[in-house]
Amino acid sequence: MEHVATEPSPAPPLLSAELASRSSASAVDLDGTRVAYWSYEPVRETPATRTILVIHGFRGDHHGLLRVVDQLPEMRLLMPDLPGFGASGAFPPGGHSVEGYGRFIKDFMEALGLGPDTVLLGHSFGSIVTSHFVADHPGAVAELILINPIAAPALEGPKGLMTKAAVLYYEAAARLPRRLGNSLLRNQLIVRVMSETMAKTKDPVVRGFVHAQHSAYFSAFADRDSLLEAFKASVGSNVAEVAPRLALPVLLVAGEKDEIATLPDQHKLLPLLPDGTLEVIPGVGHLIHYETPEPAAGFIRRFLKDHAA
Repeated sequence: MEHVATEPSPAPPLLSAELASRSSASAVDLDGTRVAYWSYEPVRETPATRTILVIHGFRGDHHGLLRVVDQLPEMRLLMPDLPGFGASGAFPPGGHSVEGYGRFIKDFMEALGLGPDTVLLGHSFGSIVTSHFVADHPGAVAELILINPIAAPALEGPKGLMTKAAVLYYEAAARLPRRLGNSLLRNQLIVRVMSETMAKTKDPVVRGFVHAQHSAYFSAFADRDSLLEAFKASVGSNVAEVAPRLALPVLLVAGEKDEIATLPDQHKLLPLLPDGTLEVIPGVGHLIHYETPEPAAGFIRRFLKDHAA
């Protein structure tokens, strides 16, 4: 295991100067895979200060959750780029599965000395990875927070047809000649259409920020093969599969207009959890982390206060 310091990246717009002062960038070698991660220290430690490990969604990286982090100045947050995304290297072939990413969480926590008082947070695909990790490692963390949780099978129901079309897209890109396949996956028009579809805010500044973030970071993946593996993992599992085994307090933060992790599915997921809480943010879809970070952070703060030891 090797820790390597790296230079901090500049803060994107719509984020406070204070956030940059809290941030430091590092990297750790886990079984030959270099994992980049960012630490955000509390502005001032209080009795409410907790350590939160944040796992981002598919085709994202640590930048995606920064607006939420900015709203939690009293917390300590650790945000890795998942292997295969952002500044992190990829796993060996076959490793980008839900189980593989679960092993990554275990190894990462051990490398950084994170104990069972840690809070685990996952967004979108991160909700699948974190929930399965918690189910397989009871007692590893104290609370679980899921933002835009994937609550039902992606290949079933009204959204199943679109998901199957996406599978064909990723499989075709993986089979094409390398340059052509990468061009298809990183095509800015396709990225923009996706961004326009998911964004629900009418605020032109926030909407511009969303599009800029997707343009800058949505194509930061290691290679086509690892991306295809991760995509199949993202559509092949869901939180409901392991919900009854999540024997710890779980917070679900859902978007009223989410077309990927739909609100009816969240209401079906909630009673499966032994100790679950559902909070719904109106007017937002699958981009809570970009569009409505203030209420999301407020729900997180209240949840952790309610479940303080």
